[in-house]
Amino acid sequence: MRKLSERFGLPVAPSLAPLLRFIGSPRARGPIGRRVVALSGVAIAIGVSAAAVAHLLGQSIALITNLAFYGELSLADRSPAGNSLGVWVMLVPVVGALIVGVMARYGSAAIRGHGIPEAMEQVLFNQSKIPARVLLLKPLSAVISIGTGGPFGAEGPIIATGGALGSLVGQYMKISADERKTLLAAGAAAGMSATFGAPVSAVLLAIELLLFEYRPRSLVPVILASVSAAGVRIAFEGTAPAFEVRELLAPSPSALAGYVAVGAVAGFAAVLITKAVYAVEDGFARLPIHFMWWPALGAIPVGVIGYFAPRTMGVGYDNIEQMVSGDLGGSALAVLCGCKLVSWLFSLGSGTSGGTLAPLFTVGGGIGAGVAGALGGLLPLAGMDVRVGALVGMAALFAGASRAPLASVVFAFEATRQPLALLPLLGGCGAAYLLSCTLMKNSIMTEKIARRGRSIPSEYAADYLEQVLVADVGLREVHTLSARQSLDATREWLRSGGPATEHHGFPVVDEEGHVLGVLTQRDIFAWRVDSDRLEALLSKPLVSIRASASLRDAANLMLNEGVGRLPVIEDGELRGIVTRSDLLEGHRHRISASDRIERTRRIRLSRRRAVRSV
Repeated sequence: MRKLSERFGLPVAPSLAPLLRFIGSPRARGPIGRRVVALSGVAIAIGVSAAAVAHLLGQSIALITNLAFYGELSLADRSPAGNSLGVWVMLVPVVGALIVGVMARYGSAAIRGHGIPEAMEQVLFNQSKIPARVLLLKPLSAVISIGTGGPFGAEGPIIATGGALGSLVGQYMKISADERKTLLAAGAAAGMSATFGAPVSAVLLAIELLLFEYRPRSLVPVILASVSAAGVRIAFEGTAPAFEVRELLAPSPSALAGYVAVGAVAGFAAVLITKAVYAVEDGFARLPIHFMWWPALGAIPVGVIGYFAPRTMGVGYDNIEQMVSGDLGGSALAVLCGCKLVSWLFSLGSGTSGGTLAPLFTVGGGIGAGVAGALGGLLPLAGMDVRVGALVGMAALFAGASRAPLASVVFAFEATRQPLALLPLLGGCGAAYLLSCTLMKNSIMTEKIARRGRSIPSEYAADYLEQVLVADVGLREVHTLSARQSLDATREWLRSGGPATEHHGFPVVDEEGHVLGVLTQRDIFAWRVDSDRLEALLSKPLVSIRASASLRDAANLMLNEGVGRLPVIEDGELRGIVTRSDLLEGHRHRISASDRIERTRRIRLSRRRAVRSV
């Protein structure tokens, strides 16, 4: 300590905290600091703003719908299905799609599609920086597309708009890329929470599709933004659930097995639908015309189908509510879901702006109701409820297509507030998730990114380096060099090739054994100094680490300080050293633990030994 004080001007203090701060040793701290608290305040403001934007977007869709299909300036929530335009209704989606195509060409191509893959791409590869023009053009294009009969939900554009709002706020603040990602996810979660009154599933969706992590510093702001947005929704629309469902009965074991089968069918359908979406998209990409015209071409089937099946146009939340309440079934349900699927495939594949959740829910609800009805006819004693089948089908289809099973389960519960449906939902979404991951490499959200040559995280595993302490690998005997040691003698010793000379770096200590710094062989042979002592080569402050720190702390410290080894110091004494090889060894153990297949021998005690032990 005395030598360090003389060399670097450190005050001698009873506490080691000043010294640890000086030498760069990481300090123990909680997972949340003051910056997270400040960020949470910003997230709350973003949540309130995103909720207001969501409400405004919903009102704007209603305005355009009434104007396009009824010729009225009204904010009444009306479906395009009640229009009296006749054959002229075929032109309405085409006109809207033409406007969206022009906006995509001369505004921003990022408004094409449902927006979540684009947000994911910005998070993963562009430090969560979404262009400011997307904040204006995305909701505007969605309003025009959905308001003129596009078979989309409003949730995708709202999520994308909320994410763009969070990203834009983050770009005007002095924050890190991780913190900006948190604000983006907070805005996206707030948008979904405000749309459906489902704050918990909004948080889960942000975790599964945007955050790619589960850390308090990221999770807390997202939670607060989602809750704030839900509060704004309550102020505007009350506390009623998104979809009214009459009380359900607890499922029997045989019914539960049937709902798992429903989920499996929905999962297989999710794979086929995902492939169909990108097959249609590839077909449009091969057309010898600019992408500006694609939405208009994709809107032609939308208009034709809308003429014969008007209920396929628009968001169709009323259709979903009728499915899960049991008021829509039979051939009418089959025709609606089939026509909705075809209309949505062509429209989304052409690059029109709109969401995927509502169409997938509509198609999935039809699949679930159909499968549950068929199983109920074959096994009447199973006691399957068609309403639960529709609810499981819509959640499972989205779980399989998006790879967000937990968000799907909780969303279906929050949207209906039927706790007895939780177990069937969990089983069905689990089965859909299993089939989707088995049969399809990427989800409907990530396939677009993968086609651009990007690698997307597919799972969230615990950081192995965070679980291993420095004490587990770094406490060892270390060969040190004396600060007063001759430079020429040291070089000669290294050239001798003894066992200790195989190391690339050596801690340098004073007469009392206190570490002053670390010198590498490159430092010793390359530097030219006037003095003949090793201490003359110590130009940088000591960077060390505690034995109680994790290997993740060590890796971060090495990266930040630009060093390849860290002396382990406890109570002023050298206890060992951590090198980059130790980090690689930690990764090797992780890979070995996950990939090595072990044969476990079952030990059978004899009857006599078992009795004796008793």
